[in-house]
Amino acid sequence: MPRTNNILLKYIVFFLFFTVVFPAEAANTLNSVRIWAAPDSTRVVFDLATKPQYDSFTLKNPERLVIDLSDTRGAKSVLEKLSHNSKLVKRIRFSSPPAKGTLRLVVDLNQPAKANMFSLPPTGPYGDRLVVDFELGGTSSIAREVDNRAADDRDVVIAVDAGHGGDDPGSIGPSGTYEKMVALQIANRVAAKLNTVPGIKAVRIRAGDYFVELNRRSELAREAKADLLVSIHADAFTSPQPRGSSVWVLSNRRANSEMGRLLEQSEKVSDLLGGVGEIVQNTDNEQYLMRTLIDMSMDNSRSTGYRVASNILSDLGKVTRLHKKNPEYASLAVLKAPDIPSLLVETGFISNPSEEKLLKSPTHQEQLATAIAQGIRQYFESYPPEGTLLAKRGNIKHKVASGESLSIIAQRYQVSVAAIKKANNLKSDVVRIGQQLIIPRA
Repeated sequence: MPRTNNILLKYIVFFLFFTVVFPAEAANTLNSVRIWAAPDSTRVVFDLATKPQYDSFTLKNPERLVIDLSDTRGAKSVLEKLSHNSKLVKRIRFSSPPAKGTLRLVVDLNQPAKANMFSLPPTGPYGDRLVVDFELGGTSSIAREVDNRAADDRDVVIAVDAGHGGDDPGSIGPSGTYEKMVALQIANRVAAKLNTVPGIKAVRIRAGDYFVELNRRSELAREAKADLLVSIHADAFTSPQPRGSSVWVLSNRRANSEMGRLLEQSEKVSDLLGGVGEIVQNTDNEQYLMRTLIDMSMDNSRSTGYRVASNILSDLGKVTRLHKKNPEYASLAVLKAPDIPSLLVETGFISNPSEEKLLKSPTHQEQLATAIAQGIRQYFESYPPEGTLLAKRGNIKHKVASGESLSIIAQRYQVSVAAIKKANNLKSDVVRIGQQLIIPRA
């Protein structure tokens, strides 16, 4: 055999030896682990260099989830400094892999929990991720938080939602401020202020730094039997110039598409109608009746949401600049509940350096929260839901709006024109826009 061939053969044998005995470095790397604990669930996020290839199974006695990441390596230091306050997750540890090149992780649990696992592509400040959501069954903590007082002697319930959270930072300001933290701080202040008003009870959709799935937010508000859902956010734009607060309500386009989705899910429709669905479910005109009932509910919710939004804008305009002076319409997921008036408050543009600084200021946050709470309180004191403590109290205060006459106002509150005139010492039926009227109880 020629010398050249001998040398070539040696190189081939050398290459094959090191390829088999010393395989190439793992294609993926576990860079970090993060845990976001909510009252009834916990999200575990595994940050990876590339898209994960994984398998998993559960074991009992004790409860644990085993995750195998194919062709992946991870240093012990990734888990050494991992801290959390989850009631579900006890700890996360490495275990003996089933095969070479596989990284086995074990999530030890304190109690049985349903695990939902999925991967996410790079978005925002994060790269490839493997996400595990652990959920407990039973009644949510928000539903348990609401007083179980008699139906005819209840508080008005306001669900206060802080946008984003956990793995979702929201918009990020020029100096690195996360929208999720600003939203949480302002939302907590709004809830605290509402809870000081006798007859109003605020419940928080997100009470910490964790993510609540968008559709779940309106479901939690429904579980709390909320009379209103208000979601707190901070706006952002591609340039730093825009600034000011705005309030958004549900657009007709979103409402119509949501109606179609609800009609396909008869079980949810029954829940939304509070039992009415069970009555009409077996009739020949089931779909037409359901559509009519949901349409009526949506119209009422949009109307209420718009009026509360107008109140809030009026009060926000006294403490900060407004981006828009009237409520705006949007097809946003958090506004979609047909049975709960919902609105979204953009407290300012976090992308504007001056407004970012304001949004971080406790003083400015307090002013914003006061304005939002004041707008909500004024509406429900003027239009208290039937059967609430607010409805049982003395006379109602009403601010005359454009297009309203004394007869229209009397019809709305189901009292006589004469009774309103007597309560306000009016000599004629003429009222002016912005005039405060006392509405006597029927």
